[in-house]
Amino acid sequence: MATDSSNRGIGLPPLDISAAFPQATPASIFPPSVSDYYQFDDLLNDEEKALRKKVQAFMEKEVAPIMTGYWEKAEFPFHVIPKLAELGIAGGTVKGYGCPGLSITGSAVALAEMARVDASCSTFILVHSSLAMLTIALCGSEEQKQKYLPSLAKLQTVACWALTEPDYGSDASSLRTTATKVSGGWLIDGQKRWIGNSTFADILVVFARNTNTNQINGFIVKNGSAGLEATKIENKIGLRMVQNGDILFNRVFVPDEDMLPGIKSFQDTSKVLAVSRVMVTWQPIGISMGVFDICHRYLKERKQFGAPLAAFQLNQEKLVRMLGNIQAMLLVGWRLCKLYESGKMTPGHASLGKAWTSLKARETVSLGRELLGGNGILADFLVAKAFCDLEPIYSYEGTYDINSLVTAREITGIASFKPAMLGKSTRSRL
Repeated sequence: MATDSSNRGIGLPPLDISAAFPQATPASIFPPSVSDYYQFDDLLNDEEKALRKKVQAFMEKEVAPIMTGYWEKAEFPFHVIPKLAELGIAGGTVKGYGCPGLSITGSAVALAEMARVDASCSTFILVHSSLAMLTIALCGSEEQKQKYLPSLAKLQTVACWALTEPDYGSDASSLRTTATKVSGGWLIDGQKRWIGNSTFADILVVFARNTNTNQINGFIVKNGSAGLEATKIENKIGLRMVQNGDILFNRVFVPDEDMLPGIKSFQDTSKVLAVSRVMVTWQPIGISMGVFDICHRYLKERKQFGAPLAAFQLNQEKLVRMLGNIQAMLLVGWRLCKLYESGKMTPGHASLGKAWTSLKARETVSLGRELLGGNGILADFLVAKAFCDLEPIYSYEGTYDINSLVTAREITGIASFKPAMLGKSTRSRL
């Protein structure tokens, strides 16, 4: 019998999850943090410990109760931004200009505590702070720093960072967006894709190829500029609250004072990516901590065969494997921060950290999904949401494979990013 599509929404509303499944507490009431088995807190100074607790409390109170609804709708909770500003973490390691001047360890731990509850909120801060703001701080003029950083630090304005293009993801240095010199400024033409925060950012830090020098330069582009269009990418399965966008530039004029003087080639982006890759190393750590905390509580609450799930040996083994992964990830992330602080960190160090933690987090959240059974596919219990959110993180800021090749180039001295060209004799036989 034919069904009228207009009647598909008819029926009783779904039960509240606590009524539908009273045997386990949903993630809207977040569990206490119980994953610090090797007492990682002992490696933090008092300021870093206090910041960790402050961010943890904020995320559990302000974000945990609302995140599932916003994630499901693929919308960002803009009303949280003023409250997020009060944490004082925007700007991270940047000193002066109203920025907090945190240690890189403190900034990383804060990002992890955000990701523990919600990866989308941590990505919002990562893009705004450790990419866009840091680029202005490291590569901008004194006038640009004074003009833009104070309001960005207070989250009165929001920034995005536009490097990736539709045809160039991993091969980012081959970007095609162009900057052509004209009287008083530059005209930007081209397209960017997957740019977080871009649909609502007040300013865009944009990378384009100088048509005169063929080198990559950086520019600060204001929202509302003529010829600029940003549209939301729909139908993502992960980081659904993050507003990723496609950006079109059609002769967008940028005045000379908004060209970033410290970016004269693609290599100049490496000093920004070095820090952001440390930060993104900590996102999988935070996600894994949150999944463990949920599973730890769930296994003690949920009963089958007359006993809590925590009483079964197979479940205990999986829980311990998750815990072990987290301890190892924490120590790798911490050591990476210390290498950076001492000036010893190399691109290979940062790439290995990001690749390895995202790989181990994949295993950890997969185990968590198994432990929750059918509820492992419900965003209400965090694990399904975290499972999906980790997938884009596994790929952005360098895929697992690309980051592995960065480290491999460093330890072997051989770059293998591009496949070997076919020889003439090989071509002749094809």
